[in-house]
Amino acid sequence: MSEATLSKEEILRYSRHLIMPEVGMEGQLKLKQAKVLLVGTGGLGSPTALYLAAAGIGTIGIVDFDVVDHSNLQRQVIHGTKDVGRKKIDSAEETMRDINPYVNIVKHEVALTSENAAEIVKQYDIVADGTDNFPTRYLVNDVCVLLGKPNVYGSIFRFEGQASVFAAEGGPCYRCLYPEPPPPGLVPSCAEGGVLGILPGVIGVIQATEVVKIILGKGETLKGRLMLYDALNMKFRELKLRRDPECPKDGKCSKIHELIDYHQFCGVPEQPAEPPPSPNEIDVLELKAKMDRGDKFKLVDVREPHEFQIGRILGSTLIPLGEVPKRLAEIDPNDEIVVHCKMGGRSAKAVDFLRSQGYKRVINVKGGILAWSDKVDPSVPKY
Repeated sequence: MSEATLSKEEILRYSRHLIMPEVGMEGQLKLKQAKVLLVGTGGLGSPTALYLAAAGIGTIGIVDFDVVDHSNLQRQVIHGTKDVGRKKIDSAEETMRDINPYVNIVKHEVALTSENAAEIVKQYDIVADGTDNFPTRYLVNDVCVLLGKPNVYGSIFRFEGQASVFAAEGGPCYRCLYPEPPPPGLVPSCAEGGVLGILPGVIGVIQATEVVKIILGKGETLKGRLMLYDALNMKFRELKLRRDPECPKDGKCSKIHELIDYHQFCGVPEQPAEPPPSPNEIDVLELKAKMDRGDKFKLVDVREPHEFQIGRILGSTLIPLGEVPKRLAEIDPNDEIVVHCKMGGRSAKAVDFLRSQGYKRVINVKGGILAWSDKVDPSVPKY
């Protein structure tokens, strides 16, 4: 294999790097020879991909199997309005190639699983984790530990973000920070809790910076440190991270020996393509039929007031999930109670709680108000 060189056009493109002594020609060639895997091209993956492409990373692999949705555009800046309905992996590739045609982009249009993770990750030097769920986050961590690949981590929620470098040169891994996942449903997703659109830009750029520093071998990375960012109050702080004391001093991990079933580990079983109907659940078409027949029931919306202001199902009563226990007097146990939220998760918790309090005729609306907008009333805004 011939030694990498920079063309005249590349020298001009990267000239601001080349005149920095910390980078120079040698460093830029390191970037060109590097192979980086991005897991996800969403909120975090978008800025990370843009800046790594611009920086001249030679090979960038992207793992994604989702499609662009209008709700993505507030933060996933690698995609545009024209890309709605396209595969994210294709939209991301097009934007990255426009930024830098000298970058080799490898697309992995799959969900990362215990079966394929090792085969994919072993092709790369560094992994940048842009995932938004715990099963994949633990999977990325574990495969990086097993293969000895640095895991450049980021996470975001509402106004807060985190970043670190895990599994690097004997440093701590994600399990040193979070040995066990939180109970299912305790930590809401961005789709449930929201995220400031600018926030992933900050954290994603930090991830890209860490990737470049690791490749160049310059500066102090976030290995052994967890950086916390509070956008609302514009504050950065950091926590010291240490390896699990049970791990041996040779840098090996005492806990991770193989890839496991991460959905089971996180208590989030994979949903079948068509889950069996639940006796405590109806879909939105059944709800509309009940309304059209004039059935007597109470429709309870357990979303938050600011969500209720965005859009509502006519005739519903707003009782946010957190207020249900203290507002039971407003819910007659003799009535049939139909409960909905945005997608069906919070309303399922409300149904379980009401049944635990002796309410017998309580059912959940599968898919929530988003399904209502899709299948019944498109005038109700989606968010």
